[in-house]
Amino acid sequence: MTTAMYTGSERQKARSLVQSNRGGGTRVTEISSQQENEEQLVSRAVAGDEDALTDLLRLCGPIVRDRVKHRIGAQWRSAVDEDDVMQVTYLEAFLLINQFQPRGPGSFVAWLSHVAENNLRDAVRGLQAQKRPDPRRRVQPRGSTDSFVALVEMLGSTDSTPSRHAARDEASQFLETALGTLPPDYERVVRLYDLEGQSASDVAEQLGRSTGAIYMLRARAHERLKESLGTESQFFTNPG
Repeated sequence: MTTAMYTGSERQKARSLVQSNRGGGTRVTEISSQQENEEQLVSRAVAGDEDALTDLLRLCGPIVRDRVKHRIGAQWRSAVDEDDVMQVTYLEAFLLINQFQPRGPGSFVAWLSHVAENNLRDAVRGLQAQKRPDPRRRVQPRGSTDSFVALVEMLGSTDSTPSRHAARDEASQFLETALGTLPPDYERVVRLYDLEGQSASDVAEQLGRSTGAIYMLRARAHERLKESLGTESQFFTNPG
């Protein structure tokens, strides 16, 4: 499936939604009394109305935030919190709303909860891996073009391992194009963490994010890159 086009306004809206969540947002009982309004917002949001989606996230987001808050283990609290998870989740909602299929009352909350749980899972996986790093899960930078080819290979976007000599220019050019379609924080995480080999804590400091958020952003960025590379990576494949 394809994602919606990133317009640049989603990042600020995601941040604003996180800030409004801290004030308590809309309560579950209020959503129950506004069921008809919620369904109307869902219909408009799926049709591409960004303002309707913003209102829908403001309405439903506090429920998901509360669920996430109780799923974060005490051992991870210093590296990720519910606001980190929700900021990435809101941005994903703007990018993925065209894939959401309404199935009646409560289906949007269930979908948004699933997105948030995936983000939290990836944050925890990254934090766990940080304690026992696996070099196979990192690009080993040896130069800009080699790093681009290595990232293509790590993403598994080719049917066979490309010749570094033959594919490095193509990989560099194509990945530059694909990276340019990502939200800014997604792109910066890939460039700093994957291509330059910086640590998650260093990247977090530069982006003003938590370490856990870096792993969430990286996982979501890799999904977008795989989607882009998967349909156009045939030129990396050895036909013989």
